[in-house]
Amino acid sequence: MENQKSQASEFINAEKSALVLIDLQSGIASRERSTSPYTSEDIIQNASRLVKAFSDKGAFIVLVRVSTIDGKDMVRPKTDSKATGMKYTEGWDNLVPEIADTKNAHIVTKRQWGAFYGTDLDLQLRRRGIDTIILGGISTNIGVDTTAREAYQHGYNQFFAEDAMTAVTKEEHDYVCKYIFPRIGKIRTTKEIISLLK
Repeated sequence: MENQKSQASEFINAEKSALVLIDLQSGIASRERSTSPYTSEDIIQNASRLVKAFSDKGAFIVLVRVSTIDGKDMVRPKTDSKATGMKYTEGWDNLVPEIADTKNAHIVTKRQWGAFYGTDLDLQLRRRGIDTIILGGISTNIGVDTTAREAYQHGYNQFFAEDAMTAVTKEEHDYVCKYIFPRIGKIRTTKEIISLLK
């Protein structure tokens, strides 16, 4: 009963919030790439709905992409997992057309999983008095999860647009949404987040 009451009075203040979308770019959100539980098309559609709603309210929008100058600036530690060997073909780091032309969006270019380390994201949020971020993108358990943990350590309130993010497998997506995100923020649908925006 307590939780239902707190959700009923919950809202997202557009002036103090930022929509942060992770890696919605050609080489990652490709329609040919298999994702689950949602397709890339599903994610792009829901992300576009969020961009429109947040833009209409004058909220700060951050579009994050991963890119490289020459491949030497990307992290390459030794791990047990075999490297996926991502191909940096021309245009792979271009934002998807559906959100690429978002007016007044701040573009963050990162060289690793998280959007805070080595970028001006925290600086830009704090200068605007933002205390809440709404996260979506690809992949739930990599770029979104790492950024969410960094945001939590920086003290930001967070909403996770569960149906505006996806992973390679449903298991990876579900694990983060079930065990990690509830401990560092609030999980809502795109529709719920839009309805909370004031």
